[in-house]
This record gives sequence, structure tokens and C-alpha cells, in this order.
Amino acid sequence: MAKLLTVQGGKPLEGSVHVRGAKNLVPKAMVAALLGSEPSQLRNVPEIKDVEIVTNLLQIHGVKVDADPATGDLTLDPRDTYSAAHSEIDAYAGDSRIPILFCGPLMHQNGEAFIPDLGGCRIGDRPINYHLEVLRNFGAVVDKTPTGIHISAPRGLKGAKLTLPFPSVGATEQVLLTAVLAEGITELDNAAVEPEIHDLIAILQQMGAIITVFTDRVIRIEGVERLSGYRHRAIPDRNESASWASAALVTQGDIYVKGAAQRDLTAFLNTYRKIGGEFSVDDEGIRFWHAGHPLKPLVLETDVHPGFMTDWQQPLVVALTQAHGVSIVHETVYENRFGFTEALERMGASIQLHRECLGSSPCRFGQRNFLHSAVISGPVELKGAEINVPDLRGGFSHLIAALAAKGTSTVTGIEVINRGYEHFMDKLVGLGADVEMSER
Repeated sequence: MAKLLTVQGGKPLEGSVHVRGAKNLVPKAMVAALLGSEPSQLRNVPEIKDVEIVTNLLQIHGVKVDADPATGDLTLDPRDTYSAAHSEIDAYAGDSRIPILFCGPLMHQNGEAFIPDLGGCRIGDRPINYHLEVLRNFGAVVDKTPTGIHISAPRGLKGAKLTLPFPSVGATEQVLLTAVLAEGITELDNAAVEPEIHDLIAILQQMGAIITVFTDRVIRIEGVERLSGYRHRAIPDRNESASWASAALVTQGDIYVKGAAQRDLTAFLNTYRKIGGEFSVDDEGIRFWHAGHPLKPLVLETDVHPGFMTDWQQPLVVALTQAHGVSIVHETVYENRFGFTEALERMGASIQLHRECLGSSPCRFGQRNFLHSAVISGPVELKGAEINVPDLRGGFSHLIAALAAKGTSTVTGIEVINRGYEHFMDKLVGLGADVEMSER
């Protein structure tokens, strides 16, 4: 039965939340354990849907997974890995895009892999052709079937020289997870260099991999014959940290985010300060608050790391509806990321979408007829509305808009938010939100 969240808006969010390991790292670190000949231990693991999905996928492939939710410790033993039935994979994989990253490790372990139709947030074109082309370059044979894709390596996997057309995080992860046990040397040009990529590299190096990262987005991997396990504490989730920061700004609140790390939030913090948000950093986390002054408009462009992250954009757009003046946001990473603004407009926001590139950053979408630039005028009074959550970050954005709005909002599809926000409802209640969950 679907869940319905009723939100009474107008109350500032105040208090503290605890952010654990990054959603964009932890599931990939779990997949990396498949490459080892010994058990691995991952710490600071959040209880989110993506971790549950990867746990199920690992278990049906014979990996023993022991979890301690209280401490966030996860032990993964891959020593009895085997090929899973296609029906079992399909049953667990429909809500996530993580299964594509199983390909390299499973081919190293079992000589084959099967990938069903992939799910994930519908925020734009996230094709797996990058992944499949990467695997072909390593010598994999890709066979498309009515139920998915069968991938094998009858002659083994060999190192390759690769250049990505766009610094895709997923394709970079695919290269890393495949190249470490491939024969020979792999060189990847135009690689993603996000903090989560560096943390994955640190994990693989612990396992025995030889990986060099150069300053010009080039990564060089020397294949080895064997990898051991790892013991690693995942970096904190910078996306969740930034989301709660935006929530403090939108609701005129004050939120201490325990576990937030300044280093990986530099671009966000600069922007947060320009708008008029305040923050202070200590050894345990970061406090974010609305200082009581009118928020300032700005011109913002998303980009791959070290630029302003696309996942930070949606919650911040809600804050910009309260800024005094006109803001411009140019999305250069996902072409359909502004789909969530339709609900904001129904709540009273003044947002105009444009197909033109309203910015100076290089953009793949300007000639492709996508609404990927937004002009936001404010401040406006947001009003309660009926909302259906479209995707993870868009859903969080809708919810904080509802929390700031005048009146009552009803939100469906709230389960999507559980993919990336641990104990989400408990955190909202702890911050003083007036929310009630019911069955619809």
C-alpha cells in the first residue's frame, strides 16, 4: 500500500542530524568486495535502500554479508561467489543502476555477468552504452537478450587505453572495478575525479591494486593477479549534508549536520555563503542556519567535480525562490533535472525554463532542445499542494518546499527518498517538522 505524507508548513527546522557514509560510494565499495580473495569490512554504512539492494544482489551471488545497523559496520565475504539465476538478479535489481558495476568483478570471479533492465532516478539520459563500450574494450563479449544483457570474457579481460566522451562517474567506476584484475595496463582519459571516486581508489589500493591519478583527469591502473580484502571507513555523504543545509535555509531554520566534512563541500559552501546562508565548522560536523537577512540571488552553473554538483542544485533552487531578485541556474550534467520545478510552480514559485544555455560553461545540451536552464524570481510565498516525488533529490526539494510553505501539503512517492536519506522520517521529526505518515 502506498504511503501518504501530510506536511504542515511554516515551522523552521531546528536541531541536529547525523550523516553517515556516501550513497555514491558505499554501494560501489560493497561491489568492490567481490574482487577480493578475503573478507572486507566497510564502516560508516547508512541504512538506505541502495545498500539493501546491493546486499541482496551480493547474497544471491554467494557473498556472505553481515551488517550491524547500530554501528554502521558491514562485513562482506566473497570466497564462495557463484553465478546467480537471471530471475533472481532481475527480482532485486529493478530499482537501481548499481548492477551494471557488477560486470567486471563477476567476470573476474565467474567468467560472466548478467544485467537486467536498470532502474534509478529518471532525471535524464543516463545510458549504459559508456559501460558496455568500456567492457568491450577490455575484451568482453556483450550479448543483448529479451530480458537483459549477458556479458562474458571467453579470453579473459585485458588492459586498454580509454577516453570517455564525458567524465562519467559510473563509467569511471566501471573502468576501475574491471581494470584492477585485468591483464596489463589500463589508461583512462577524461575520468571523473569526484571524492567518491578517490575513496573507491583508496579502497582498491588497500586491496592491492596499483592506481595512479594524474592532475589532467587521467587514471592509470596496472593490473594485478590477486586482490585481498579491505578495512575502510566510507567518506560522509556530501549530498545529504548539502540537502539539510538547504533545508535550514528554506525553512529559516538552524541544523547541525554531524558527520559533514568541509573539504568535499567547498563549492557548495561558497555558494551557500553568497546566497546569505551561514555556517560554522567544527571537528564533528557543520552547523547551517538562516541568519535572518534577505537571501541574495545568484547565477549558478552545475558541473562535474570540482564544480558545483548537480545533486546540490535541486534543494538550492527551492532556497532561490526566497531570494530577493532574479537567479539563473544552468544545468550541464543532467538534461532533465528541472522536471521537479513543475510542482514548485504549483506551490507559487516563479520559475521559467529555457532551452538555451544561460551560462558560460561548456554544455552538451544547448543544441539538443532540452529545458536545462532556469530563471527563478523571488521572493514568493509558497503554498501547500499535492505533490508526487519524481526522483531522489527532487523529492527532497519538494519536501523542504512543503515544510516552508503556508498551509498543508500531501506528498506521495516518499519511498524514493529512502534510497539516499537514512532514517529520513526520524530526522524530520527530530528537527521539529510537523509531518504525519499514513497509508493511502
